[in-house]
Amino acid sequence: MRWAGGRRSDNIEDRRGIGVPLGVAGGGLGTVVILVLALFFGFDPGAILNTDAPAPQSPSRPSTSPALDAQTEFVSVVLADTEDTWGELFRQMNRDYEPPKLVLFRSAVQSACGIAGAAVGPFYCPPDRKVYLDLDFFRALSERFKAPGDFAQAYVIAHEVGHHVQNLLGITDRVGAARERRQRTDANALSVRTELQADCLAGVWAHHADASRKLLEKGDLEEALAAASAIGDDRLQRQTQGRVAPESFTHGTSEQRSRWFKRGFDTGAVRQCDTFGAAAL
Repeated sequence: MRWAGGRRSDNIEDRRGIGVPLGVAGGGLGTVVILVLALFFGFDPGAILNTDAPAPQSPSRPSTSPALDAQTEFVSVVLADTEDTWGELFRQMNRDYEPPKLVLFRSAVQSACGIAGAAVGPFYCPPDRKVYLDLDFFRALSERFKAPGDFAQAYVIAHEVGHHVQNLLGITDRVGAARERRQRTDANALSVRTELQADCLAGVWAHHADASRKLLEKGDLEEALAAASAIGDDRLQRQTQGRVAPESFTHGTSEQRSRWFKRGFDTGAVRQCDTFGAAAL
């Protein structure tokens, strides 16, 4: 991915040196918080909950290692590119785009959605309109989920920004209201459509980033598709519990996630991401 030298976003909030109450990242209260977040955001806590995760450390100064600095700059450049892309797309829709803040944290973080441990992975909190990211997730993406590469990481950021786009367009509120009126299985089905739409919106960003700024290099698209496939519900369930339970899906299968990202990438059109109107996913 050709990101070096790109514009850096000012909407980065670095909380890596800010501590939170001890114990929230592992078992006990942390497990409860993660389960609550799982119900709120629609992900399967069993697929990502790691009760062996270390507890948050006391406040300390953020690391200034060269690798971490480069990673922070990368995140800032990718976020800036989503701002440029969605700013223009919203102008075309006669709307104003309000960029989200991206909060960097370690181990655990306090958000308007509650306290979240790093085990939940990257997430978007609608009430405060912020994306939350522990940079260690990128190592897990490469090593645990076998989806390495900078564009795989960019896909993760773009997916969470996709949730922000849904929030600005009023989709998040409509889905939340609909979920309250439905049984758990039906609510899960709404979550799947929400997540697949965010994947498609990530693809829309990638389309315009490449068309306008030639960000993609050979193999980048494959990296994003591999990342989308690696975190499909069916693959995660098979890895963590040895069986697949479609009725508990909240994000979609590996095939669905990669296909909807590709759809957004191929078309570059927000209207092509109507997962809620699609007869089949």
